[in-house]
Amino acid sequence: MKFLELSLLRQSERAYSDKPVEKEKILKCIEAARLAPSACNSQPWHFVIIDEPVLKHEVSSAMSNTVLPLNHFTNQAPVIVAIVNEGSNFTAEIGNKLKDKDLSAIDIGIATEHFCLQAVEEGLGTCILGWFDEKKIKKLLNIPKNKRVELLITLGYSKPDTYRNKKRKNIDEIYSYNSYK
Repeated sequence: MKFLELSLLRQSERAYSDKPVEKEKILKCIEAARLAPSACNSQPWHFVIIDEPVLKHEVSSAMSNTVLPLNHFTNQAPVIVAIVNEGSNFTAEIGNKLKDKDLSAIDIGIATEHFCLQAVEEGLGTCILGWFDEKKIKKLLNIPKNKRVELLITLGYSKPDTYRNKKRKNIDEIYSYNSYK
């Protein structure tokens, strides 16, 4: 598949079949994420794969709440992946301080998209989530207190006919040459 085809097919999937995801396909997604670039090659990520049904249900429960009807679909996904920020290496940390940027968060975003694009190639759907109870997730997954769970990804086979046409700004609205316009 060509890159633009992958980009077109990649969407935030919110309807999954109950078909289990093969370990080989999960590992291909992890390999794609592993190959992502990072500031000073710090590779500040750790992926926790959650596929044990009871634990997955508990993690899913920590991704939604009763006040806002968000993320209730997550329990359908056969797999949830937690992305833990391991922190930058020494050189990237200097860049973080000097430029007042969290380069590890940017790196994790890049690795996450690599994971999701590989999932499309494997015939899988994903949804990247930032709305969750981090304290509960960390406790459920035994993540040390000094680490952050930056994102969660649901992963599984999409239910048939769930593709949606992308609604995006016109290309002429999102770029300019040589000066911000």
